[in-house]
Amino acid sequence: MRAPRISLIAFGLILCVLSNSIPASAAHSDQYNRNWPQWRGPAGNGLVLHGDPPLRWSEENHVKWKAQVAGKGHATPIVWENNVFLLTAVPSGSGGKQLSFTVLCLDKQTGKTLWKKVAREHTPHQEIQPTNSHSSGSPVTDGEHLVVSFGSFGLYCYDLEGNQIWRKDLGKVNVTWGEGSSPAIVGDAVIVVQDNNGESYVYAFDKQTGKELWKQRRDEGSSWTTPFVLERDGKTQVIINGAKAVRSYDPASGNVLWQCSGLGINVVPMVVVDQNTVFAMSGQRTSPMAMAIKLGGSGDLTGTDAVLWKFSRGTSYVSSPLLYDGFLYFFQHINAILTCLDATTGQPHFAQERLEGITSVYASPIGVHDRIYVAGREGTTVVLQKSKELKILARNKLEDGFEASPAVVGNELFLRGRSHLYCIAEK
Repeated sequence: MRAPRISLIAFGLILCVLSNSIPASAAHSDQYNRNWPQWRGPAGNGLVLHGDPPLRWSEENHVKWKAQVAGKGHATPIVWENNVFLLTAVPSGSGGKQLSFTVLCLDKQTGKTLWKKVAREHTPHQEIQPTNSHSSGSPVTDGEHLVVSFGSFGLYCYDLEGNQIWRKDLGKVNVTWGEGSSPAIVGDAVIVVQDNNGESYVYAFDKQTGKELWKQRRDEGSSWTTPFVLERDGKTQVIINGAKAVRSYDPASGNVLWQCSGLGINVVPMVVVDQNTVFAMSGQRTSPMAMAIKLGGSGDLTGTDAVLWKFSRGTSYVSSPLLYDGFLYFFQHINAILTCLDATTGQPHFAQERLEGITSVYASPIGVHDRIYVAGREGTTVVLQKSKELKILARNKLEDGFEASPAVVGNELFLRGRSHLYCIAEK
């Protein structure tokens, strides 16, 4: 039986916003509380309004279940009702060079596989960075449609029982170090970014049929960022980070509403937003930069007073920042070196402090119950106190390592490792 059809905007009211301003209707929505429908959660910002996952765990304590996952993927799991959806690329064929691009549905209570669908079997057309995967973009659902992007290997839409509704082949692209952008759902549209070394585009497809609604050229090279959907003052916009410009698009037409230049190259992090400001970031070693852009403008905002502040030290290369009650947290490049800024002024509360127990971070942090969860590539998850000072509450070591970002639903924490998916919960 299908879940009721509910748009992401309806159940999140999404994105209106965020750590300081989620409306009461969203805060009390059953769908909002129960699910993690996309990368970075219901509002796309890594925050959980209602939840209390464990503070401490190990392989022997508070692992509700641990499911082995074949293949390789950095895609964050998403959760809808009793279903956990996960993507992976599994070696197949002679020599293992061919990959089975696979969609998994697991039982949220037990971790057992409910269904598995191979979207496509294909041999990759290019090499990727060794720490990336061919399944790094996360799926998204509105409770009826499950939209999956394997980049050059296709965009797919399933129902929640695993029946394929439609598929699109956007062609092979040459992305330095491999692909990694996740799709977004905006009302009845699926938004997909395809930045690469050739011609770059952002697309909108009808989520019911897969019909192309519009296609907008982007003056960008390789990037791995994901669209952020913002509803503000009764209007919806799609904000996409970029090396040449952060741009806001009208989801109905694809027209650029505003843009602002100033970041460095090789943009990965997704933007975060509060009631009045967009925070964008890049962290390639040669050009680290974060900037705050005032909402409400139009046209080219570069060099105007819409740019509220800039910060050029220790910004994140891979993981996205976390905006939590006016604190803007981010890591230096891929290192476990943390900075916390005052989001209003751009001034640091603390800067470039190392988290003991973790060396490198790809996963984006999440905020819940006045705590911040940081999953490290070596298998340790550090839990911090939300504070203007660095306060470590716990360090939790598991046998796996983590590139995928965590997900939280209620009192359960989902950690996708290189070979296993963990559900961490008080038993």
